[in-house]
Amino acid sequence: MRSILAILILLACFVGSAGAEEKAGGTAIHQGSQVAFDYTLTVDGKVVESSKGKVPLQYVQGDGKLILGLARQLEGMKAGEEKKIEVKPEEAYGNPVPKALKEIPASSLPKGMKPTVGMLLQGTDASGKRFPARVVEIKKDTVVIDLNHPLAGKTLLFDVKIVSVK
Repeated sequence: MRSILAILILLACFVGSAGAEEKAGGTAIHQGSQVAFDYTLTVDGKVVESSKGKVPLQYVQGDGKLILGLARQLEGMKAGEEKKIEVKPEEAYGNPVPKALKEIPASSLPKGMKPTVGMLLQGTDASGKRFPARVVEIKKDTVVIDLNHPLAGKTLLFDVKIVSVK
């Protein structure tokens, strides 16, 4: 009888502490958490992307699918919390790599395309994976493209609101 009473007391303490955690804001984001959050990404003073009015972005903390600097700064946040997060290039898309500039024959572009400096192209590698390329120079028979990520070298500013943590 005493052991049953001890188990009930222990169970009541566990349930009580779980309820207190929920009242204090719920579970904090940690390795393996399933997270949904709303965000607005601003770069150089311009809004680049936002989930407002759309489905929140979902990810698993630590799965490597979110840029390192953002995932690191979301750690410890709870559902309902909001935060402004600055992510330096080193923890986002890195700094531009000069070797990522490639000169390609203009004839390799889609027929009839008139490239312009700054134009974003969508390339496909041998495995079928798509990648962005930006036109940086146009020569007589060739085009110089930049294969760096378009946000390489940029500081990213995120306004985030955690929707859920499981």
